[in-house]
Amino acid sequence: MTDRSDRNIALLIDADNASAAGLDAVLTVLAEFGTVNIRRAYGNWQKPALKGWSSILHRYAIEPNQQFDVAKGKSATDMKMTIDALDLLYGGRVDGFGLMTSDSDFMPLAVRIKQDGLPVFGFGTAKTPVSFREACTRFIDVGALVETAEAPPTVAAKSPAAAPAPSPSSSKLPIDDELLKLLGDAWKTAKRDERQFASLSDVGKLAGNRSSFDTRNYGYAKLIDLLEAIPNFQVERREGGGIFVKRVR
Repeated sequence: MTDRSDRNIALLIDADNASAAGLDAVLTVLAEFGTVNIRRAYGNWQKPALKGWSSILHRYAIEPNQQFDVAKGKSATDMKMTIDALDLLYGGRVDGFGLMTSDSDFMPLAVRIKQDGLPVFGFGTAKTPVSFREACTRFIDVGALVETAEAPPTVAAKSPAAAPAPSPSSSKLPIDDELLKLLGDAWKTAKRDERQFASLSDVGKLAGNRSSFDTRNYGYAKLIDLLEAIPNFQVERREGGGIFVKRVR
């Protein structure tokens, strides 16, 4: 298996539909999966709206790709970005893709890349259409990602008796019924022991196989942090470092 540090990741940015403010957080997430050696941004750099991108391209070693608007209301950006992605895919030297966009037009591209067995990490806004979200191996809300990264660390109280009641973080999103069903179904499908506990890694893997679910969309860095915040689940740490989870209601 390829070592994580040897994985070659390509980040393709639809600058027309992505904010430069989230780039640091996106690169941090992709670093978990490999080295982002290919960094390209696509757009019409003559547009004032892309000034935020223009000012950081060289700082982050991003290759700019100029695409003029050949007709009103039409953009050549999507087509060029798709062609480059397929060229990289067929070249066989890329181990994964990051697509930074909120445009549902890239849904077929994400599906095609996954058909070749490569992961696709989507990065967009909370308003990104569900078609693109679900087409990605994992989709991450950049706004929630930035909020989580900027949240101040929690400081433990010196005395438990004097500890104030914790206030909910603005970066934490409500746990909805759809998420509870996804995690509950993953737990039911996973192999469980005689006490009905399933391995946390198995639950996470099964949830990821069924959806583009990512804990950072809800303001939590890790799956264990999310499950510990949901009263429907019980988390148990065992000797040897194993972490197990059980649905209790």
